[in-house]
Amino acid sequence: SPVPGTGSTITFGLQTAAGSYTAVAVNATTGCVRNMSGSALVVINPLPTSYAVTGGGGYCAGGTGVSVGLGNSNPGISYQLMNSGGPVGSPIAGTGSALSYGSMTTAGTYTILATNPTTGCQNTMSGSAVVNINPLPTPYTVTGGGNYCLGGSGVPVGLFTTTVGVNYQLYRGATAVGAAVPGTGSESSSGAQAMSVDHAVRGTITKTGCTSNML
Repeated sequence: SPVPGTGSTITFGLQTAAGSYTAVAVNATTGCVRNMSGSALVVINPLPTSYAVTGGGGYCAGGTGVSVGLGNSNPGISYQLMNSGGPVGSPIAGTGSALSYGSMTTAGTYTILATNPTTGCQNTMSGSAVVNINPLPTPYTVTGGGNYCLGGSGVPVGLFTTTVGVNYQLYRGATAVGAAVPGTGSESSSGAQAMSVDHAVRGTITKTGCTSNML
């Protein structure tokens, strides 16, 4: 609708349709009409093309992390990796192909914000990459060992306690001894061992595959 003059600057509000806008003044008393000078050009700049965020997943504590990337990119567009809303590192310039941000070791939900530096238009890329840090098995004390007489049945080697969901494998040096023993939440024993070398126990979480040596 027409806007009445106020004796100062007036505004017609935000315009969302592209085109060249002009203003026409009409004297309400005389009906005389005059075009105002100049025009205002409205251009709709496109958003950066949306591509899928790639990577993510879980890794074992103390590991090198998991990779996060972007399925494709456009030259002239800047791509900023974000974790839970905060920037991670520096933006990467689009190349026309997939982008990699390397291995991420901080847990969180990673997204990517694309910016066209010429127009200032921004677009969050589709999807996200969730990085989880999986814990290592709780280290428990290896028990037993000791001396036995030549020709005897050996001495027991065990574990002070165990965790359900963790498999415990006895090693003699670098060689596995017998089958892995599932954790029960209580003490575990591998029976008598008749070799005059050190024994060790390694626990592996069945769900994640994370492994650590017992104490």
